[in-house]
Amino acid sequence: MQRILSAVPFFFLLLAADCIAQAPNGADEVLAETASIKLTRSDYETDLLRIPPELRAELVANPKRLTALLNNLIIDKTLAKEARDAGLDRDPELARRLALEIDRFLAQAMIAKIERDAAAEFDARQADFMAKARETYLLRKDKYRTAEQVSASHILFVPDRHGGSDAALGLAKEARAKIVAGADFAKLAAELSDDPSAKKDGGQLGWFDAKKMDPAFSKAAFALPKVGALSEPVQSSFGWHIIRLDGRRPPQQLSFDEASKQIMTELKQRYIKEKRNDKLEAIIHDPQMHVDQAADDALLVKLPESPRIDMPRPPAVK
Repeated sequence: MQRILSAVPFFFLLLAADCIAQAPNGADEVLAETASIKLTRSDYETDLLRIPPELRAELVANPKRLTALLNNLIIDKTLAKEARDAGLDRDPELARRLALEIDRFLAQAMIAKIERDAAAEFDARQADFMAKARETYLLRKDKYRTAEQVSASHILFVPDRHGGSDAALGLAKEARAKIVAGADFAKLAAELSDDPSAKKDGGQLGWFDAKKMDPAFSKAAFALPKVGALSEPVQSSFGWHIIRLDGRRPPQQLSFDEASKQIMTELKQRYIKEKRNDKLEAIIHDPQMHVDQAADDALLVKLPESPRIDMPRPPAVK
C-alpha cells in the first residue's frame, strides 16, 4: 500500500484534469498492478460513477481522498480474486445473495432511468408547466414572499482566543462602551473582531432573514428598534457579539417572474416523484400477480409473549 500512497502526485497529474472523460485509447491503461490483479483506468472511471457528479471534481482534486479510493479498489480487486480462487463464487448461498444484489443494483438503475425520462418529459413540456406555475402562483401567492430581513454589522470575540467566555464578554463590553462614546464601528471591527472578514468589510454582514444566522444572534439583531441601534453583548455559538442594526426590510411579495424558478423546480420534483411512484404502485398492484397468502403468513415468526409484570398499587388514601 505504501507504493500507492507515495504515488499520489502521479495519479493527481494523470487523472485530475478530466476525472470522468471518455478515453477509448486509455481505458485499459494500468494504473497499478500486483502479482494477482491489475487496476485499470476503466476500473477507476467505473467506480467514480457511484460518486454523485457534484462531488467527483472535489474528490480527484484531493490527494488523500483520491489515494483512498485507489487503495480501496486495489484491496477489493485483490480480495475478490482470492475469493474466486477459494471457490467462494461457487458457493450456492453466496451465489443467491449475489443474484439479489444484482437485482437491487439493476432496480436502482431502472429507477434512475424512470426519473431521467420524467425530467426530460417535463422539460419538453415547459410551456404547459409554465401555465401550471402561473396557476399555482395565483392560488398560493402568500407562499411566495420574502421574509423580513435586516442588515447588520457585528464585532465578534471568540472565547478560545481570549482566555475564556468571561474574558471575551469583558472585551465585548469594552468595545461597546467605545462605540457609545463615539468610536467608529467599522474601524473598531477591523481592529478587534475575530471575524476574519471584518478587516475588509468593517463587520458588515449584509441582508439576512432570521433563519440565516445563529438563533441567538438573529433574535438580538431583529429586536433592535431602529437603524443605528447597538445591542448589548450577545452570546452565540461563535462567541460574544456587539451588533449594530444597519437596515430593515419588511416581508415582500415576489412577482411571478421572481417566483417562477422556485415554482417550476417544485413542479418538476413533484412530476418526477409521481412518475416514480406510479411505476412502483403499478408493480405492487399488478392484476396478474398471484400471492400465496398461506406461504407468506408462514414467514411470520411469533415472538413469545413477555411475562406480565403487575406494578404495585399505591396505598389507598384514607
